[in-house]
Amino acid sequence: QVGLMESGGGSVQAGDSLRLSCAHSKFLYSTMGWFRQAPGKEREGVAIYSNGKTFFADSVKGRFTLSKDTATISRFLEMNKLKVDDTAVYYCAANSYGRIVGPTTWNNPAYYDIWGQGTQVSVSS
Repeated sequence: QVGLMESGGGSVQAGDSLRLSCAHSKFLYSTMGWFRQAPGKEREGVAIYSNGKTFFADSVKGRFTLSKDTATISRFLEMNKLKVDDTAVYYCAANSYGRIVGPTTWNNPAYYDIWGQGTQVSVSS
């Protein structure tokens, strides 16, 4: 399987914005989005697009949004009003076999079979 290519991480101050990009060489998967993992914590769902619906973690609602660019086969995570607690490695994830996720499954890593290499986001106060 060809993987996902991420970009856009970095070090910013609280209140700043970042945009993460996730691209695949061939497909814009119908279920695709972002997880993150902070040191010592489990991987958690951040934002997922699946079959026309979007799901966001409560901690990022109102601050993060998802968008896409079909021309470049990319999806983007727009992160605004970043907080220190947003510091983590962010992973792009996709489901390659057409699985649609819902309110109770979207944030389960087991439903995603293609992952990016991760990009670090560090937010300082």
